[in-house]
Amino acid sequence: MKKLITLIALFASTMSMQAQKFALVDMDYIFKNIPAYERANEQLNQISKKWQAEVEALQIEAQTLYKNYQNEVVFLSQEQKKAKQDAIVSKEKEAADLKKNYFGPEGELFKKRTALMTPIQEEVYNAIKDIAELRGYQLILDRASDTGIIFGSPKVDISNEVLSKLGYSN
Repeated sequence: MKKLITLIALFASTMSMQAQKFALVDMDYIFKNIPAYERANEQLNQISKKWQAEVEALQIEAQTLYKNYQNEVVFLSQEQKKAKQDAIVSKEKEAADLKKNYFGPEGELFKKRTALMTPIQEEVYNAIKDIAELRGYQLILDRASDTGIIFGSPKVDISNEVLSKLGYSN
C-alpha cells in the first residue's frame, strides 16, 4: 500500500511538472535589436564622458593649486599658507561634490538612465508578459543574466518573438 501511495505521488508530481511551461529570453539580444535602446545608451555614454571631463578638470585645477603651493610654501606667511590650503581643499571638495552629483547613487546619470531606459524596459517586460500569458508560460528566464543556465534550447528561446511583438523584425 505504501508503495502504491508513493507511486501515485510520484506520478502526480511528474504530471504537474510536465504541465508547466517555460521559455528563455536573451535580454541583451533584445535590447541590442531595439534602436531606441541603443540611442539611449549612446546618449548616456556621451553625457557621462562630458560630465567626467568636467570632474577631471576640477581635479586637475586642485592638483595644480597643490603643486603651486608646494613650490611657494617656503616664501609664504602663515596667513598665505592657510589661504592656499583652504583654496586647495575647497577645489578638491568642489570636484568631489560634482562627481557625487553626477555619478552618485541618486545622481544625475542615474536619473537620466532611469528616464531614458525605464520606458523601453517596461515595453519589453509587457511584451514578454503578453507572450507568457498567450502561450501559458509559468516561467521565463533571462539567459543573458547570471542565473546559472548552463544550456538552453533555441526551441524555447522567445527573444525573436518578443522583438516581433515590439515591432522590430529580425
